[in-house]
Formats: sequence, structure tokens, C-alpha cells
Amino acid sequence: MILTKNELNSFLKAENKHPHNILGMHPCSSGGKKGLVVRAFISNALSCDIVDVDSESNTRYPLVKISPEGFFEGFIADRTKVFAYRLRVEQFNSEFRQFHDPYCFFPTLSDNDLYLFNEGNEHFIYNKLGAHIRNINNIPGVSFSVWAPTAKRISVVGDFNNWDGRYHPMRSIGSSGVWEIFIPGLKSGSKYKYEILTDADNIQLKTDPYATYFESPPHNASIVYPLEGYEWNDQNWIEARKNKDWSKEPVNIYELHIGSWKKSHEHGYRSMTYREIASELVDYVNYMGFTHVEFMPLAEHPFDGSWGYQVTGFFAPTYRFGTPKDFMYLVDTLHKNNTGVIMDWVPAHFPTDAFSLAHFGGDHLYEHADPKQGYHQDWGTLIFNYGRHEVRGFLIASALAWFDRYHIDGLRVDAVASMLYLDYSRDEGEWIPNQYGDRENLEAIDFLKKTNQLIHQYYPGSLMIAEESTAWEGVTSPVSKGGLGFDLKWNLGWMHDTLEYFGHDPIHRKWHQNKLTFGMIYQYSEKFVQVFSHDEVVHGKASMINKMSAHSMTEKAQTLRALYTFMWVWPGKNTLFMGCEFGQSSEWSYDSELDWHLLKYKDHEGIQAIIRDLNNLINSEKSLYQYDYDHDYFEWVSIDDSSNSVFSFLRKGKKPDETFLAVGHFTPVPRYEYRIGVPHSGFWKEVINSNAHNYGGNGSGNFGGCYSEDVPSKNQKYSLSLTLPAMSTTIFKFAGK
Repeated sequence: MILTKNELNSFLKAENKHPHNILGMHPCSSGGKKGLVVRAFISNALSCDIVDVDSESNTRYPLVKISPEGFFEGFIADRTKVFAYRLRVEQFNSEFRQFHDPYCFFPTLSDNDLYLFNEGNEHFIYNKLGAHIRNINNIPGVSFSVWAPTAKRISVVGDFNNWDGRYHPMRSIGSSGVWEIFIPGLKSGSKYKYEILTDADNIQLKTDPYATYFESPPHNASIVYPLEGYEWNDQNWIEARKNKDWSKEPVNIYELHIGSWKKSHEHGYRSMTYREIASELVDYVNYMGFTHVEFMPLAEHPFDGSWGYQVTGFFAPTYRFGTPKDFMYLVDTLHKNNTGVIMDWVPAHFPTDAFSLAHFGGDHLYEHADPKQGYHQDWGTLIFNYGRHEVRGFLIASALAWFDRYHIDGLRVDAVASMLYLDYSRDEGEWIPNQYGDRENLEAIDFLKKTNQLIHQYYPGSLMIAEESTAWEGVTSPVSKGGLGFDLKWNLGWMHDTLEYFGHDPIHRKWHQNKLTFGMIYQYSEKFVQVFSHDEVVHGKASMINKMSAHSMTEKAQTLRALYTFMWVWPGKNTLFMGCEFGQSSEWSYDSELDWHLLKYKDHEGIQAIIRDLNNLINSEKSLYQYDYDHDYFEWVSIDDSSNSVFSFLRKGKKPDETFLAVGHFTPVPRYEYRIGVPHSGFWKEVINSNAHNYGGNGSGNFGGCYSEDVPSKNQKYSLSLTLPAMSTTIFKFAGK
């Protein structure tokens, strides 16, 4: 069966969808004789022979060069059974090479693999699709597989074949839409892309959606990288995590952007690597008492200015700070030092970059075709088609991969609100209703529920956090009860109200008392995290310290300390963006490091000190973390003294000596002999005073605490006569008789 001219031309034009039917060794008949036909395409080859590797003498069968481009064909008349062989090539420079033929291997994916993938039920599909170093029949190499159902032809191109799409065309496997090839001899570090001939006869060069490592822009090639072999040392942490209910544990999260936390001054003011930052970050978060770090997106992205939120590599830690195993080392180091790791994850959208997911294979594969569903107007990005099984499976696998491969402890899911509503940021006529004529994105809702369920199923004790800015009900309710299944939700309403209050001149705050009390109306509707994130200190919004309405930096620092103390003692968990913990005075810039030099000044050192003490207080006092989401353990004492801008409330435990009193006073005038009601008779220890000397205040306060008096006040049997320092929050703990 000699190749016809049309078949040869189809191959040379790289248009053949089933190259394994042409290339390699096949039984056939020629001139009435049964035998084997062998074909290979090798450019820059003078001659090519087949070498029988199982014969004692390594019998060779010459092939005939039937095209100047390098297509070889030969008929072996005396053999009818396919045998193991290598290709032996003489190049034009007189060098000889001998290697295994990629076209003599069976598919590395089973029918069941493909069925589960097409149904969206192969949760760990990243172990099948993408590039994987494998050993097949004792022959090492790399298997490649990619999903592109409308493509006419796909080839693996790379630095190993001169980026020539005729070299390694892939086979299309049935009706699955998956293309596959095993290339023997390839090793870790090989750069590759997929060259795709679309249905419109256009050529695309695409990176691998499932790649684990990428090169830097502008080339952005995927890189073969084995993830096996790293020796983890965090078994104790992982085992202990399985039994955690984070709603009843201390959770103080330090959000950071690796590229701008600290720079390496010894190496030309560049970003620190994953390994370099590991020890410094561990020392710092432990010193500060944070329980978790939350990394802004570290999945691969081409543009630094996106801060990582426009992802092109959903399975790959960014090259910017090292290799995937370097990232493993960072997570491992944090775990060994009892610090959890949360990753920002962005399943809401992806960028339009031509080398990545957009219009993959010439079709709207990952995104909706209709821009009313598939184009995000706010960010100029594309919206995933959550109703497509393979796309939903891709995203679920991405989430699981970060837990599986990198041992992370949680995901903070970005832009959830934009996923829930079909009319998000759209005017009338710019969106398409769901099947019931409503605005809810039913497919996205189902996707979020399924993702949360699977993560909790496979990785008990994991922490899923939603950035969700609307009043959607049940974000943190279990899926079994109709909720979305998140563990925690950012409290963006509390954040906006609180910042608005502290942005008012103190003389005007009495008119805005409700800004600090309104949040309690909905406080227990979800499991909230109070948060001041990176979003609040960029784009002209001012740094946290410069949001405070005051006349001097010292007064701003005093106000910020009062705000942070109020935030930490409020029920719920806490998240604070890097730099905010010491009063960074400038806005955050992604390409500059934090202003660490400010810590030589008393105001900034004091802010850092009170954050450290607040973290340690929360971490050590059960009533300040175990009952965050039980309204029976919170009680307002006084919220009606708006003229003095005073607030007071109780955080209670099971026993009287687990009771805390928080008193906020947000005017610049001290109040003396101010009476606050308390439920227990005895000594109330002053455990935090935001005006203390060691925080940079003037030291005014209650000299370590005071005894209650038998004077009822505000529905309480007893009361304290307190000094309320100017612009302060004070926390007292009942210490008994």
C-alpha cells in the first residue's frame, strides 16, 4: 500500500487529521505480496533505515526518500507482523542518529479517560491531558494531549523539531475532541506549543492549557517539567489540617504580592525567588502572629500589571519567582512553621491573548461565542462557558491541582459576583437571561457548588473563601442546604462602611454612627472575613494610613491603630494586605517593594506592634475566635452615644472569665469617668489599649484595668468608670473577683 500523491500532499501541507494511519509501521499488501509498510518524515535527512532492535544483528531495512522535504517510505516484503524498531538517519552533515519512532506507540489515554473528560467527571484530568514524562515499553519520552474538537490538524512544535508542524502531528482520538502523541526521547526542559490548523485554514500557535511551567514573555512557550520527586516535609501539618473547622479556629490572614513584598538588593533590585522569600516570610508572619498567608495570583500570567488576575496558565506557578518545585519549597517551609497557604484563584475570566485559551482551535472553546455571555466589559477579558462539561472539568481540575500538587490549604476565589449574575455590569439588552428568564448564571452557580464540594471531599480542612460583593444568600452555607459551599466570605460591606466612617472628620462622625453599627444587622447571615485588601490601597484610593481623617501623621497613626483594634475584636476572621500592618504611607505599587524603612519611625513601628499583639490575642483567646459565627456570644453594650462617637460591645465565651469588653472612642478629645455597663462584678484587665506608649500613643488609659462598681448601666448589672483615650479602642478582659 504505497502512499498516493494526494495523501503525500495532504501530509506535507500539514492537513492530515490521522497521521498515525500514515506514519509508522503498518501491515499492508503491495503487488500481491503481504508485508509491512514503514513511513517517516525527517527533514535534513540524506537517508533513513529501519533497525530491528530485537534481532541479534539489528537488521536494517532501507526506506526510500519520496519527497525532497524528507518523507521516507519503504515496503518490507518478507515480514507481516509489526515489530519494535528504531529509525536510523544519516544527516546531510554525515552524522548518524538513531531514535524511536513516535508513530509506533498506542494512545496513552483510555476510552474511559476520554469518556469521563467529555462528561466533566475526570476530576484529576491534569494527570492525563497536557505534557507528561512517561516510560512506555521501557522507552522514556513525553506524552502530549490537548482538547480541540474543531481543529483540522494539531502538531506539537518545539525546540526539538525546529518548530516545524510537519514533524509531530498528533492523532485525533475518536469523537472526544482530544489529540494525542507520545514523543520518545524528549526530556524535562523541552519548550513546546501546539500548532493548530483551524477549520478556517488558519494557523494558531497555542500554549498548553494544562502546562505546568512556562517561559517568559514574549515567547510564552510551555515547558516540559516533571513535578514528581519533591520530598515533602509537611505531613504533620496536612494530617492536622484534616480535622480543622476553620470557622472555630483563629484565622488572621496576611495577603501579599510576592513580587513587591521585598526585593533582593544583592541582585540588582529584583524580585525575590520562591526559595529566597521562604525563610524571610516565615520569620515575619510568625513574628507578627498571622496564621495564614494569602498569595495574590501566582498562576502564570503574561502581564505584570494585571497582578496575576489575567491568567494564561491555570496549572502553572509563574516562572517569575522560580520553578514549580521552588514553589513547593515555599509552601513546605510555611507549613513546617505552622503557617497556612491560601492562593488567589481566578475562574471568572481569562485574557484575550492569542497564544492562550482565547478562540482555541479556531472555535469559542473555553469562552461563550456570544459576547453578551462571553465578553467581560469591565476587564476586556473572556468569560468561561461553565455549561460546557470539558470547560467545567478544566477549571475544577485547576482548583484541585493546587491542593494536590502544591499542598496549599485554601483558595480565595476572585470576582464571584461577576460569575453569579448574567447581567453583572451590563445594561438592559447587553445580557442573555437564563432558561427561566432570570439573571442568575445557573451554570456558574453549579460549577462553584461542585468545586467547593470536591475540594472539601478530597482535601478535608481546606479553606474556600469567596470575594463576593452582593447580598447573594447562602454563599457560606453548605451545598446540601442550598448554599454555594464556601467556608468564608469577604465582608466588603463592612469594609466600605468602616472606611467611610473613619474618612469623616471626627467632628462629623456623630452623624454617621450607623456606619459602624449597621454591619451587625447582617453579620451572622454569612461567615465573614473582615478585610482590607490590595484593592483598597491602589488607583488613587490612598494607603490605609492616609485614608484616616486627621491633621498629622501621628494622628493618622493613632486613628489607624484604633480602627485595627476595632476590626480585630469584631466577630469574624481578618485579612490585611501587606504594608498596611505598619502603615505604609504610599499606595501599593506592584513593581516596587514595600517601604520597610518606615519602621524606624515610632508611628509606623507602633502600628506594626499593635497588629502583632492583636494577632497574638486572637490566637490565644478562645472566645475571640471560636464563636465568631454565633450571635449568642456577641452583645452590644452601648451604641447610642453618637455625640461622643463611643461604641462598646461584649465578646463572650462559655465562662465569665472568657468575656471581653471592647470600647471604641473616635473623637480626638479624651473622656474621663465614662461609665460603661458590664455583666460581671470584679476586675476587668486592660489587655489592649491602642493609645499605649508602646504603640506610639501618649499612654493615657486605665493603668492596666479597673474594678467594676455596683452601678447598673445600659441593661448591665455593673459598670466601669473608664478613661477613654482620644481616638482609641480599648479591650478589657474580665479577670474575676
